[in-house]
Formats: sequence, C-alpha cells, structure tokens
Amino acid sequence: MRGAYLEADLPKLRRIANPHISPMLESNQTLTDLADEARASLKAIFDVDSTLVAAAPGRVNLIGEHIDYCDGFVLPLAIERYIVIAARPNDSTIARVGTTGQETTEIDLTGNQEISEPKWSNYLRGVIQGFMNLNYQIPGFDAYIVSSVPLGAGLSSSAALECAFATLLEGLVDTVLPTAVKSLLAQKAEHDFAGVPCGIMDQFASAFGTKDQLILIDCRTGEPEMVPFSDPTLSIIVANTNVSHDLSDGEYGARRKDTEDGLTLIGKSSWRDVTMDDLYARQAEMGDRIFRRSRHIVTEIARTIEAVKAFKSGDFSNIGTLMEGSHRSLRDDFEVSCDELDLMVALAQEIGFEGGVLGARMTGGGFGGSSVTLCRTADVENIAAQMQERYLAQTGITPLLFATRPGIGAHLL
Repeated sequence: MRGAYLEADLPKLRRIANPHISPMLESNQTLTDLADEARASLKAIFDVDSTLVAAAPGRVNLIGEHIDYCDGFVLPLAIERYIVIAARPNDSTIARVGTTGQETTEIDLTGNQEISEPKWSNYLRGVIQGFMNLNYQIPGFDAYIVSSVPLGAGLSSSAALECAFATLLEGLVDTVLPTAVKSLLAQKAEHDFAGVPCGIMDQFASAFGTKDQLILIDCRTGEPEMVPFSDPTLSIIVANTNVSHDLSDGEYGARRKDTEDGLTLIGKSSWRDVTMDDLYARQAEMGDRIFRRSRHIVTEIARTIEAVKAFKSGDFSNIGTLMEGSHRSLRDDFEVSCDELDLMVALAQEIGFEGGVLGARMTGGGFGGSSVTLCRTADVENIAAQMQERYLAQTGITPLLFATRPGIGAHLL
C-alpha cells in the first residue's frame, strides 16, 4: 500500500470466526456482512437509512514492485478485503462522515478543499476536489465507513478508500466515470492531499479488479489487460507481518527521486527503453545507490513480463525463481524490505514446492507490511500454520494471514 493511513485514524479491521477455516487463517468478511455493518452504523450514528452503499477492495501485487511510476508492468489483483461506505444525502452542504473509533468528520462542500485534520479525512477531501475539478456539484450527505483491509500492511487501504469514496460520489451525483478516469482521480487525491507520489497500480487494481483475473497494467500506456487466474487449485496467502509503515515520511519519495535521477543520467525518456548495457555505460556517473535502484527497475520489468507468460501458459516452473528474484532485488537494490518481511518470505520458501509453495515475495511499498505466497489451494492451511508458528517464535509478533483469490473492483452494491 502506498500512503497507509495511521492505524488509530481509520476503520478497525473486522474479525469473524469461521469454524471451517484453520485458526492460522483469518476469514474474509463477506461484502454483504460489511454492507450490513455500514448500514447499521450509519443508522446508529446519524439516525438515517442508507440509500447508497459503495465498496472497493485492497490489492496485492504478485510481481512488478516500485515500477508503476517507472513506465513498467505490474501484475496486481484485487483481494477479497474491502472498504465499504454506506451513505444518504442530507439537506445541507456538509458531508458528515463517521468511522470506527473516531469522531464524526465534517467536510464543507461549498468550496475548494484543503488539507485538514483528521489525517485520514484528506483522502476524502482529495477525491471531493477531483469531482469539483470535473465541475460536479456534490450534495450534502451522511456516510459511514467500515473496512476489512488491514492497515499499514502494504495492501492499499488508501487506494481502497479513495476508490470506494469516488464510487460513492458517482452515485451521489448520478454519473459513472470511465474506470481509468476514476482511478487517476483517486491517484491525484493521494498525491495532492496525502503527499505520496504513488504510481497508478494501487488505484487501478482497486477500480479494475475482476473475479478470477489478475490485472496486467502497462504503466506507460495506462492500459490494463486481464490475465486469467481461474485455476481453483491455486491460491494466494497474504501474510501481514504486523510491522507498520507510513510512506508519507519520505522514504517512498526518496526512492522515486532516485529512479528519476537514474533515468536523467541515462538520457532516455522512459525506463521501458533502458537496457542493462545502458546502466553499465553510466555506472560510474550514477554511483552505487542510483545504479542499484536503476538495476531493480530494469530487471523487475523483465521479471514481470516473464511472470505474465507463466500465468498465460499455465507453466509455473520458473515462477518461484522470478518471485525470489523480485524479493531479493527489492531487498538489496531498492532497499525497501525489512527483517520481518525477509523472514516471512524465507519461511514460505523453506516450505518449498513439495509443501505446496510455488513462490513468495514481499508486496507493496515496503518498510514493513505483507508478503504474498502463491501456493496450492490444498496446502493453504498447512502452509499458513507453519508460517505463523515460525514467525511468532522468531519475532514475538503475531502475524495476520488470510487466503484470497482475485476479487471484484470498486462498485455500488
């Protein structure tokens, strides 16, 4: 996730027991249950019944990390974890928005938006400003937000909030924006109001998500392509290390500047046109840090192209090598991993193919967050149990693990 909200500021993760799921795996709350909770909370807080309910998912990225802002290719999927917002128009020019554990936030809709408190409300203000820039007049409304997307976990809770809120505003002003336009509006909200210069991957994944499909995004053209993930014998385990991060603290921006500086030294207009020979030719001028950042970009683009071929052909013989190479590059060249992420990935790799693991790597912006493990569905519970037990024993931290398949993108329920 890029631009994680502060955990104290946002909706708390909902946890429900499911006797048919291993205790090592947390179940995914259904959209129906989340919508019921949002409606009930709206009624309890504002004493109104909802007329609109919007939802948008978080995402994991199977491969192609930190190259969405470098004209690269990325391969995310919408996860079966959602932010859901229930709302009803009111007779004022004020948006009153509630969420778990927080005081109601009021946003004046009569003029241009400005960054304000609480911090999480700026994601909403940025989306509102985006609609105002398109000359939509937003009516006053009451809304309540609930979430099952873990916070600070590298799963794009910020993009889920932006896309869910943008979808809600579509309903309020009776329009349907082109999906790419909505995604870019949400991305601009994060740039301008959260201070995170993210690429397009998170918002595109949340908006374009499709059941049983991965989303190959060409970040130079902005074109998404659906890649089948329909084989029921494959699943994805997301393992939240429960080490939080906040990418608005400068590390994310510093990495992005390094890539911009590298491209300037190479003298080309796009990373898609850069080869390793180009890097070696400018290695002395770049210095070690910029060279390593640049090497990650070039090699990660190549790995993502190869991974897409694997998913399209159904031949996963090299997917583990590609995911391992991606993680190593993010750890050593881009320096966005951490000890806990490295451990979680190593634990999955130790289980190996014989235990059902096809590949594992960190996912998201880094500096904490989650790993993603591609595995056989039949082995999900055993894999999760081993990862949780070993991670807890070595860190003293209880991780959160859940299984997912590609979910559906932002929509009105």
